[in-house]
This record gives sequence, C-alpha cells and structure tokens, in this order.
Amino acid sequence: QVQLVESGGGLVQAGGSLRLSCAASGRTFSSYAMAWFRQAPGQEREFVAAISWTSISTYYADSVKGRSTISRDNAKNTVYLQMNSLKPEDTAVYYCAARNGGPGTSDYDYSLWGQGTQVTVSS
Repeated sequence: QVQLVESGGGLVQAGGSLRLSCAASGRTFSSYAMAWFRQAPGQEREFVAAISWTSISTYYADSVKGRSTISRDNAKNTVYLQMNSLKPEDTAVYYCAARNGGPGTSDYDYSLWGQGTQVTVSS
C-alpha cells in the first residue's frame, strides 16, 4: 500500500554532505517506524539509522553516529537522512525502509523498501 522512493544521492567528495529523502505514497505512513540501510557492492546490507513513528526515538549505527541525523516529516510523508563529514566508506546504495512497529536495526524487521539511491564518496 505504501511505496517508498529515495532521492538525494550522488557523488560527493570526502568531507562533504548529502541529505537523502524518502517520500512515501499511500496511507498509514505516520504510524510506521522508518529506517535507512545501505549496501555496498559485494557487501551485506547494513543498518544506518532508524526513527520511531513519533520521532521520539532515533538510533544510529556506530559508523555514522555523530555525522548523520535521521528525521521525518509526517505531514509530508517524508523521512530524511542528513549525512555530514562523508567518508569513502560511506559509498553504498542507500535504502529507505518502513515497518508497522517500533524501530529496529535489522533489515529483517522491515517489510517495506524503496528502490535505493546511490551515494558515492570520493577521496
């Protein structure tokens, strides 16, 4: 019912910033916990950040904590990931995910996924 579409990826130099957006269509978005995951070629998908449906709780992977901020605007049916001080290790396809429940850090917890947006960080 809800479809997710990521945008905002691109090519940036190390130390730069990006803001990823995930726009949701359909209903029930406001009650969903949202998360960002990423996957580099040949690597497993890994957790990046998650946010509860009320935005009260946020969670970050150690690799991005302090450099990234997840937020959401339920009125716009959109979740964001602000990424600063980007590193080449951040290069990956970033996926938006949603679940009808509390935020989790495992991709198995999420039932709805976007198509992904490529982030490439050059050194």
